[in-house]
Amino acid sequence: MTASSETALPDAVVAEPPARRRPRSSRFFAAIVAITALAHLPVVAGVARFASRAGLPMPWLFGVGWGALGVGLLRGRLLTFMPDMKRGRLGAALVDLPYFVHWCACAFTLVPAIAATIIGPIVSFALGRGFALPLDFYGWTYAAGLVVASYGVVIRRRWAVVHDVDVAIHGLDPRFDGYRIAQLSDLHIGSHSPRAWGERWVAMANARNPDLVVVTGDLVTSGTDFHQDIAAVIGQLRGKDGVFVSMGNHDYFGEGDPLIALLRASGARVLRNEGVLLERGGASVYLAAIDDTWTKRDDMDLALEARPPSTPVILLAHDPARFADAIERGVDLVLSGHTHGGQIAVPFLAPWLSLAHITHEFVVGLYERGKSTLYVHPGLGTTGPPVRLGVAPAVAIITLHAA
Repeated sequence: MTASSETALPDAVVAEPPARRRPRSSRFFAAIVAITALAHLPVVAGVARFASRAGLPMPWLFGVGWGALGVGLLRGRLLTFMPDMKRGRLGAALVDLPYFVHWCACAFTLVPAIAATIIGPIVSFALGRGFALPLDFYGWTYAAGLVVASYGVVIRRRWAVVHDVDVAIHGLDPRFDGYRIAQLSDLHIGSHSPRAWGERWVAMANARNPDLVVVTGDLVTSGTDFHQDIAAVIGQLRGKDGVFVSMGNHDYFGEGDPLIALLRASGARVLRNEGVLLERGGASVYLAAIDDTWTKRDDMDLALEARPPSTPVILLAHDPARFADAIERGVDLVLSGHTHGGQIAVPFLAPWLSLAHITHEFVVGLYERGKSTLYVHPGLGTTGPPVRLGVAPAVAIITLHAA
């Protein structure tokens, strides 16, 4: 591997990207538009109320215009990011980020607005004030949402931290005691997580001089435009026993094979349902990885097939949902990602209160089941709205200990 981020990768492994296609109309996109329109309803009323208090003529015109603009701009954002395409940074900074601050503020407003719409008139009627919608509440909640969303979009997701994680493994040879693994996951290098951010994350990992570096999937958001940037970032990682990559579902939201070729050319080893033996003075640990589960490329039995008897196993599995299968096969440590810790969580309570709990059993951090341990990485980049609240992007330094 080369330490220079500017070194060009071999042309032989650079595949021509497929012709860009407009996203197909689907229920998914219809649902996103519907949710966006619904979230704008209280914002429209709140903005109109503010316009009225400011003495502007036709205040509802301001509210409706603001809402129409917010819903209308959504289509352009979806077309741009599915697949994720390279374009000028200025446009992203001046259009995309302000839009997503607004979009997240609308989402922030929706649930309190629904509650206030139900409860407010009941209270007003009980007090003999007659029926009235809480228009001022809508407006001030949206204003508060803009402050919170600005922090989450502009500041929090840029500010990565290092998590030190200690893991005890039964049967680990003392010669591996203190073995350090730097784990990066869910980089999503692209329009919202540029190459420069990836290089900062790499520097954070390299500064800890790890024995091993693993990257547990979702290096891409979608498409192929950023494959070269991703390979250049991964090529700068340094581990005494090498750099190993497992694939995630987003890595196939386009074409995965060209990315795999570029990663291998950069010096990383991409493990696809296979493993390698790590050795320290005659002691060994088996490192394996499964391919993506969403596209049904994974085969855990094949990945563990070459495992020597009585050898501790570390498994890279992007989706933590495979933890139960790993337990059945006697895997000692599973390193996963995928959930981003929800991206939005109650501060300091991400393992218990986050959006990821809606769809995932294992959300973020350490989980122990018998002699098996799972670590779910909080991720570094983002998908969907580029926002993080309560879940810091992180580089994990996992230190192994003999149980």
